[in-house]
Amino acid sequence: MTMPVYDYAGKKAVVTGGSSGIGKAIAERLRDAGAAVQVWDLSEPTFDGVTFAAVDVSKPDMVTAAAKGLDGVDLLVNSAGFTGPSEPLVDLDPAMWRRVVDVNLIGVYEVCRNLVPIMQRQGNGKGTGRIVNIASLAGKEGTPNASAYSAAKAGVIGLTKSLGKELAQTDIRVNSLAPAAVDSPILAQMSPDHVQIMIDKSPMKRLGTVDEVAEMVLWMLSDACTFSTGAAFDLSGGRATY
Repeated sequence: MTMPVYDYAGKKAVVTGGSSGIGKAIAERLRDAGAAVQVWDLSEPTFDGVTFAAVDVSKPDMVTAAAKGLDGVDLLVNSAGFTGPSEPLVDLDPAMWRRVVDVNLIGVYEVCRNLVPIMQRQGNGKGTGRIVNIASLAGKEGTPNASAYSAAKAGVIGLTKSLGKELAQTDIRVNSLAPAAVDSPILAQMSPDHVQIMIDKSPMKRLGTVDEVAEMVLWMLSDACTFSTGAAFDLSGGRATY
């Protein structure tokens, strides 16, 4: 199998939610490709070669403080998130519904609000950088018993489209990735029946892997991604219908 080789030497990256799951796989791949990676998460990474800032992305003061500690940023991956329990909308506790939206959508807003200005000052003031927001196929389809998560991820896709257009005349590209169900720790937050439904919907009849997500993200962060911005890329094993 032929795999692309990326060189991110000299690049500074921030990966939210980078201590586990999809974010961890992305952080490790960027590190291995030479980037200086800082993980923003609630728990410290258990792997070497990255720096760490304890950040709850839904807390504006924590995001702003971490941003002030950066010496530039070239690559941003918004991967922090959680699904919440698998319950019908009318049964889900309203505080939990809001928490899911706060982390998955408001968190992306807060991080972009703080880091985009840093990117805009780069490149002799013309703006340089790459942003990838991890959305979900739930944001396109709307998953039953996951109304908060589906709504938040739909918001991430909309935010990405808007911000991509705002920055289109700079060299900052903003795209989102909408994976179907991926074999990662976040699945433990869902009921087994809910996970099986997602597998059954897949034409490939399997979960995606975190490495498959990371591989796609590394291309989206690369200098090869030049004419795509504000896009929502699918990574669905054939499940996506639009």
